[in-house]
Amino acid sequence: MQPTAERSEQSLSLPETLGVRWGSLASLGTRTGIDPTHLTMQRFSSQAWNSSQEIGEPLLTPTETVTLSTAEPIPHVLFLIDHLLALGGGEGNLLKVVQLLPPDRVRCTIATLSIDAAIQKSISVPVHVFPLRRVYGLTGFRAAWRLRRLIRSEKIDIVQTYFETSNLWGGLVAKLSGALLLSSRRDMGILRKAKHRLGYQVINRISDRVLAVSEEVKRFCIGQDHVAPAKVSVIYNGVDLQQITEVAGQEPSSSYSEFAGKKIVTCLANLRRVKGVDVFLRAAHLVCQQLPDTIFLIAGSLYEKEYSREVLDLVESLGLQNNVRFLEFVENPVPLLKMSSIFCMLSRSEGFCNALLEAMACGVPSVVSRVGGNPEAITDGQSGFLIPVEDYQTAAERLLFLLRNPDQARQIGEAGRVAVFSQFSASAMINSLISLYSDMMTKRRKQR
Repeated sequence: MQPTAERSEQSLSLPETLGVRWGSLASLGTRTGIDPTHLTMQRFSSQAWNSSQEIGEPLLTPTETVTLSTAEPIPHVLFLIDHLLALGGGEGNLLKVVQLLPPDRVRCTIATLSIDAAIQKSISVPVHVFPLRRVYGLTGFRAAWRLRRLIRSEKIDIVQTYFETSNLWGGLVAKLSGALLLSSRRDMGILRKAKHRLGYQVINRISDRVLAVSEEVKRFCIGQDHVAPAKVSVIYNGVDLQQITEVAGQEPSSSYSEFAGKKIVTCLANLRRVKGVDVFLRAAHLVCQQLPDTIFLIAGSLYEKEYSREVLDLVESLGLQNNVRFLEFVENPVPLLKMSSIFCMLSRSEGFCNALLEAMACGVPSVVSRVGGNPEAITDGQSGFLIPVEDYQTAAERLLFLLRNPDQARQIGEAGRVAVFSQFSASAMINSLISLYSDMMTKRRKQR
């Protein structure tokens, strides 16, 4: 079994991957002036609220504070992830978590199979890299031995795994090394192959807890993976509201000056088929037939070479060269979101969309597909719009409604902002994680 880092193409830029052909299609995208390889980690607020929330209860809001017992030993958590090559998705979530977890409550260490040098420099906790090309064979055995030695020498209490290889290979090593295993599930199994499904049958039995990012992912774990319901906890991704508030008050970046005053529909998505960028473009085509001055921005790294070519071909065949811009990866999307009229992501599958929460926190009305945890974040027609998968016609109708009715769009955007501030704050996420770690440690002490 090979590690399932989301393909090595993710580290390439569009010009490097598409070669000469990009030059002939340069009109399809404009550069932001941001170097995509310059990945300086945004410093998140270190403030966190204490909580004694029980797992399964509604998430706490930042105003609810209670005191955790200081008599409990501080758990040492090792975050094991396949790769840290970008700042979005699960990688961004992990980096946010280790920045926000208070050191007097949780001691954090990171282990990964591959990491971007700039990201590594930005991390304030210890980082250990275990290069691994194949799980089986001598290199896999050596990496497993080194990981086991780290767990035992550093007295790791809990190993929290992200992505397929870490969940399976890393999860097994963690249990054989005597640590508690917290296996994270962030999607609906979209990257799994037959060998992964077999591996999960073992890991699901030996995991101490399974952490799902939404109720829909929890249902998948119970229904498809046959995990015992009592073993699965749901902790939603959280938005750093303080950081968004600070950035929102700043002037828009000069990188986006050419879009000032225009109607902008923004999609924050890496170029992967599962993200439905082609569906987004078909909806854009219908919108531009009626509102030809609308600009559609796609901000994200290239992950899949073949699919990226398809996307570029589609822009050309639909005649959207003057309406679509590719911004590549945007490290801090808040300024871009704040100047956008609408956020739109028509994914074919999601666990729980971080970009959606960021857009809602910025007060931007959203049009997203009804997949994964999206219906848990949005009340259709009130705090955003939910669209059936692949239904670009309905998506276009909702986009046109919002573009033509700015007052209603503002009301929907405000309703989304209120929902995020009350349910999906980073502090609520941190509170829930601390409570989960404490619960796992307490049960272990009782078993001894």
